[in-house]
Amino acid sequence: MPSLTKKMTKTGAALLAAMTLSATLALTGCTRLETSSPADARADAKADVQARAGTVDCREAKCIALTFDAGPSENSPRLLDILKEEQVPATFFLLGKRHIEKYPELVKRMADEGHEIASHTWDHKILTDLDREEIREELERPNKEIERLTGRRPTLMRPPQGRTDDTVHEICRELGLSEILWSVTAKDYKTNDSALIKKRVLDQSDRDGIILLHDIYKGTVPAVPGIIDALKKQGYVFVTVPQLLAPGKAEPGKVYR
Repeated sequence: MPSLTKKMTKTGAALLAAMTLSATLALTGCTRLETSSPADARADAKADVQARAGTVDCREAKCIALTFDAGPSENSPRLLDILKEEQVPATFFLLGKRHIEKYPELVKRMADEGHEIASHTWDHKILTDLDREEIREELERPNKEIERLTGRRPTLMRPPQGRTDDTVHEICRELGLSEILWSVTAKDYKTNDSALIKKRVLDQSDRDGIILLHDIYKGTVPAVPGIIDALKKQGYVFVTVPQLLAPGKAEPGKVYR
């Protein structure tokens, strides 16, 4: 049995081209995108506000967030098994078409096991290329499906390729969504070498890091146990993106990295 279905292969190929451009544009300083850091979000909270009960306080702990884009996929059950065994929460930015609609039981499982469920749009269209109504549809459709499956409407989204602008910010603000980018990318869309994926993550990781991975690619999930083990040994504590920002909260219409 092949490791990816034909549909998944097509999706992976499309995302490969998109993510290659993303790495160049979104995170190299070629844009003038104004972003806030997790530390900024925490600093904006009132001094007497406590971090959410039952979670680590990232004002004191060395926190880092694992995030996964473009699932669920046939690789997600194994990833969820790993996260459960390691007691590591993650943030999943889910795609609608061919993913949420194909694996609704995995969306429910992610939520049931304590992971943060967020949106990566419905069809991975570049939001800055769309008109306002198309942007709204790309954002609203997965939100409705996630809320139907989990009972909770997403408050976070990740724009495809990390491409965003003032129009996207405005619509996100209207929909109650904050935009979450990343500070660590393994470029796992360009390689199936799990050892290389692990090395790239470890080389870039730092306190308050937001790690971008994709569980749709066959080299990624096998790299996750080694990433978790190595970062735990370095003193990192894994949290979801909202936990990383606590006691601050992501504000709709703002971009965090």
